[in-house]
Amino acid sequence: MDLAEIRTELDAVDSELLALFVRRMDLIDKVADAKRRDPSRPLYDPVRERAILMKVRENAGSHGDAAHQLFRMILELSRAQQAAQLIPATSVAARVAAMCSHEQAVFPQSGRIAVSGVEGSHAGSAADRLFPKGDIMFVDGFRAVVQAVQAGLCQFGILPIENSVNGSVRQVFDLLREPDLCIVRSVRLLIRHVLLTQKDARISDIKTIYTHEQAAGQCSKFISSLEGVDVIPCTSTAHAAQRAAEAHDKSVAAIAGEACAKLYGLSVLTDAIQNESNNDTRFLCIAKGAQCFAGAERMSILVNCANSPGALYQMIAKISALGINMCKLESMPIPGTNFSYRFFMDLECNLHQDGVLGLLCEMERTCDSFTLLGNYSEMIG
Repeated sequence: MDLAEIRTELDAVDSELLALFVRRMDLIDKVADAKRRDPSRPLYDPVRERAILMKVRENAGSHGDAAHQLFRMILELSRAQQAAQLIPATSVAARVAAMCSHEQAVFPQSGRIAVSGVEGSHAGSAADRLFPKGDIMFVDGFRAVVQAVQAGLCQFGILPIENSVNGSVRQVFDLLREPDLCIVRSVRLLIRHVLLTQKDARISDIKTIYTHEQAAGQCSKFISSLEGVDVIPCTSTAHAAQRAAEAHDKSVAAIAGEACAKLYGLSVLTDAIQNESNNDTRFLCIAKGAQCFAGAERMSILVNCANSPGALYQMIAKISALGINMCKLESMPIPGTNFSYRFFMDLECNLHQDGVLGLLCEMERTCDSFTLLGNYSEMIG
């Protein structure tokens, strides 16, 4: 057979495969109907699935491994289709119902917002971008932001979650697991760091630099070019500028935003200090309770899947089966364990989208722990 004849035969086989696949998925709908009538039957039957995969591998001969992978994906697709039709009474289903029942059409422009740091912080700029008419309350540290929201002192809180140069803010991931919190919006801002000093100071004068640890990482090349300089971490870059101003010492500087120069009476000694020009930071806006706003296109979840071969793959396969794009996946060590990890995921989807609720319920059922953090929109700039 020449190549053209082989391809003609492949096309015929593909048509047969497609027809059989469609027939199988139609039967899966009938399986879902049967399980709906008999709630005692579980969605997932591991004994049957293992038997199917074992038989496939045995009967596929030299193609056993490939056949195993193919049928495992078919089983994942079948389970996802069932899950979309069988919505169990789970905690995530209750949370989704609460979020949808409280869904608001328009994101507010005002409110009291908790922000870590002092006037001039980048988080404050994010709050201004999200809430043009907002009332900002500065607090000391990220945990204080969460506590202010939980206690009802503020309607919203702003937390940095990741930077395009220096990566994620790990301590914020843990804080997002605090009870009764929900991500309701995010914003990405271009961050520009400068070196702030007393007037007439020179680079050779600098012995101490105050800044936030994230800013230090984003300006690490510049910092390493200086000799004999101590870097002292602060809760925010604005707080660093405030401390440098209060020192009244030419040997003390701060790495912060340019807006802090005017606020704290400092001078911009140099502005070419970032490792990269495209230095974006993403900030999350959190609120208390189950909330969401119309037009949400991003969903954040925290999952702890079983520590077994293929567990993460199977979880991702469920997402892929619905055609949902996963735009972020990050692992974090679980405190108190040895090499066990929790995963932070960002998905591009909406709670009202077909199959999403079933997916979330299935993930909650099969994962060791599962938290839906929010469904929200992201602003850029």
